[in-house]
Amino acid sequence: MTQRWAELTFVHWAFDPAVVSRLVPAHLRVEVLDGAAWVGLVPFRMRVASAGGRGFGPVTTFCETNVRTYVVDAEGRHGVWFLSLDAARLGAVVVARTRFRLPYFWSSMALTRVGDEITYRCRRRAPRPAAAESRVRVRIGAPFAAADLGPREHSLTARWRLFSAAGGRRRHAPVWHEPWPLHRADLLDVDDHLLTAAGLPHPTGDPLVHYSPGVDVRIGAQRP
Repeated sequence: MTQRWAELTFVHWAFDPAVVSRLVPAHLRVEVLDGAAWVGLVPFRMRVASAGGRGFGPVTTFCETNVRTYVVDAEGRHGVWFLSLDAARLGAVVVARTRFRLPYFWSSMALTRVGDEITYRCRRRAPRPAAAESRVRVRIGAPFAAADLGPREHSLTARWRLFSAAGGRRRHAPVWHEPWPLHRADLLDVDDHLLTAAGLPHPTGDPLVHYSPGVDVRIGAQRP
């Protein structure tokens, strides 16, 4: 499956690793960076072209927001564990929940941009809880030079695998994309309830914020 993840913002908060570990399957270990487990709120615009025109249809575009953390399995493979994924396309939600066993939710969503400011809105429709919604507004800044990106930026964005598990079945899938072209970004406003709906306490402290115009992504087949 090939995708384009565009107009994307990473908003990362630091959490107590013990708190995040309770939301991750026992066969995965939460990664700790700078003494914390990191959880990302990641809104963006998705463009999907499924293999052979199957799945979502030949091409479809919709908004998505995911809540994610970073894990490693017993074989030392690093990747992403999704606590939730909200998408504005019902068909994509149904396919992702049934075929890929990912915790997708159908939501009403919008992405608007005026100049260098971009606003993401999400309100969950189904499955409930109905109170799960999010609004994020950022100002896009200058791009990072490659030399300015440190281990933390790479660890929180350069991920080449996703994990899923349902009914005792463990799966992982490879993810290929070019390195994210990252920009500095200022968080102007955030009112988020997706993290708490996923089982986390309300985040405290200033988050790390990065913006990217996007990358092309290819996701491989899931494997045990």
